[in-house]
Amino acid sequence: MKRNPKILSIVLAGGEGTRLMPLTRDRAKPAVPFGGVYRLIDFPLSNLVNSDYQHIIVLTQYKSHSLDRHISQVWRFSSLLGNYVSPVPAQQRLGKHWYLGSADAIYQTINIIEDVKPDIVVIVGADHVYRMDFRQMVEAHIESGAEFTVAGIRQPISQSNQFGVINTDPNHPNQITHFEEKPATTKGLADDPTMMLASMGNYVANTAALFDALRKDEKAKDTKHDMGGDIAPYFAARGEAGVYDFTTNDVPGSTEKDHAYWRDVGTIKQFYDAHMDLIAYVPEFNLYNTEWPIYTYSGSLPPAKFVHAGRDRLGHATDSIVSPGVIVSGGEVHHSVISPNVRIHSWSQIVDSVLFNNVTVNRRARVYKAILDKNVVLTENATVGIDTEKDLARGFTVTPEGITVVPKGTIVTD
Repeated sequence: MKRNPKILSIVLAGGEGTRLMPLTRDRAKPAVPFGGVYRLIDFPLSNLVNSDYQHIIVLTQYKSHSLDRHISQVWRFSSLLGNYVSPVPAQQRLGKHWYLGSADAIYQTINIIEDVKPDIVVIVGADHVYRMDFRQMVEAHIESGAEFTVAGIRQPISQSNQFGVINTDPNHPNQITHFEEKPATTKGLADDPTMMLASMGNYVANTAALFDALRKDEKAKDTKHDMGGDIAPYFAARGEAGVYDFTTNDVPGSTEKDHAYWRDVGTIKQFYDAHMDLIAYVPEFNLYNTEWPIYTYSGSLPPAKFVHAGRDRLGHATDSIVSPGVIVSGGEVHHSVISPNVRIHSWSQIVDSVLFNNVTVNRRARVYKAILDKNVVLTENATVGIDTEKDLARGFTVTPEGITVVPKGTIVTD
């Protein structure tokens, strides 16, 4: 392998995100807003750019309009230096079918990869919240001599059906002996039987070996054409797969608290919990790390504004993130994440909630433990998250944990 190999990065952004409904009713999962001003796609793209990997293609498929628009508006590099972030929609290039899985998505873009002629391909998911220096993973991959490397992180064994599970050689802990995608049960780690080693959905592969695996997968009969379900097990069975321990990744500016933070936000509960991590007194994930910034663009908006300081009404926010363009006019915000251009009017109350762009909460309305999608309007005295039976009757989603989700553009009248 060359000392300075040529790298191409591929972001897999074509998933439907059905477990995040109704937030994915009208948008691709990577386009879902997060943390006030960001989209989920901003996290992997920022990690790649901060790692100095600036030749990036983003494979899209379902409901990709808002995702494509965000990428084209925000992620523009100087053509002088030859850097790019290029969205690539499903094109039916190799047959009359859309992407059959993540591996098929890459296989259908082999022509693009061949044009770039990279030595190594870095493949990442588009819907996780984390910071990672991919240069360190690539260096570990080269040193190991593996053809294919999977980023791994410890997760509770009870969640084995949500992840690819990695088993390693006790004598060679960086070598994967067996990889199984989302098994119902699995064996715990030797030093902690309650934990397993899970795939983060990030891979580094030598290009020639990856092409060979993808071509074989395309011809196979018993395959889901999936990177985790088929390609990773293929390399593991051949003794050519390695694992990269994410906890060894050292990101500039990280704290003891948020070192090696990684969250899958594939369900409403996970998405909500990740937001609550942002607003902890000492945040589980620190958005204010200027040494490894998360890039985005939220428009030319004015600063947030808080008005009314009378005895009977006080416009204020505590333990919260409040984005630009927000006006809190005599209302109360506590332990919540408020996105741009939200309006919160007198005597209203927002607690333990996430509000997307352009939400309006009128006088005396109350929101508790809820996610309100874009352009939701609460009329005077309306409530969300107070009465579960009422919320269900109105067609809102309520999770077993009591998180209420109101779809985009809904007008809540009582």
